[in-house]
Amino acid sequence: MTTTTEIISGDVENFDKMSFEELRKRARKLEGDIDAKLVLFSKLASNYGSSHRSNKSDSIPLLSTDDQYETLCSELEQMLGYLSDINEHLNSCSSSSAVAHLHTIQRHRDILQDYRNEFQRTNGTIKNRREREQLIGTCRSNGSLVGLSRRDLYLKENDHLTSSERMIDEQISIAVDARDHMKSQREAFKMIQTKVNDLSNRFPIINTLMNRIYMRKRRDSLIMGVVFGLGFTFLLWWMLF
Repeated sequence: MTTTTEIISGDVENFDKMSFEELRKRARKLEGDIDAKLVLFSKLASNYGSSHRSNKSDSIPLLSTDDQYETLCSELEQMLGYLSDINEHLNSCSSSSAVAHLHTIQRHRDILQDYRNEFQRTNGTIKNRREREQLIGTCRSNGSLVGLSRRDLYLKENDHLTSSERMIDEQISIAVDARDHMKSQREAFKMIQTKVNDLSNRFPIINTLMNRIYMRKRRDSLIMGVVFGLGFTFLLWWMLF
């Protein structure tokens, strides 16, 4: 059976020979086919998880969900590319003075952009679900999640996230305590440094005071020696004479 993409691909080389009206009809036909394909693509995205698991449970699946995805994705990409080529040829063969032609070209461009946005959005949804299914399948194959339902898997993942958040909070608390401890040590070191500076500034005063005390002791000793010598001399003179 001949597909739409095969028909369009056979006419790509003849786009230059077609009139504006023929290209417009081809564009409208292709837009209808793309719209139908996008509906199937959207249904595939909404049923991807359940159909993917049911295919795994079947012994001989006729066409797996992954095969359907690859086929639809390839066909839509080709059809969107062909529609873009038709729009370019519409622009090249249109009359610049024909307002109706310009309006038609702009409308086809808007439709193409809407189809591209919808295709990218649906394709992204399917890719995300495929990655999630592959991750869950890997965990199940490892035997760590055998017998768990999807709800249990989500609860288990939520527990892991909660545990991770708790560990992060504990690490943050330890870091805050360490910061406070280092801050208190810094304050203590500042106080010690201040005291050392005060003592170093007071050393000249202490040295001066000690020198004065030492000089006073020497003066007192000298006075006492003189007094004692005079007294002893007077005593000897009194005893002899």
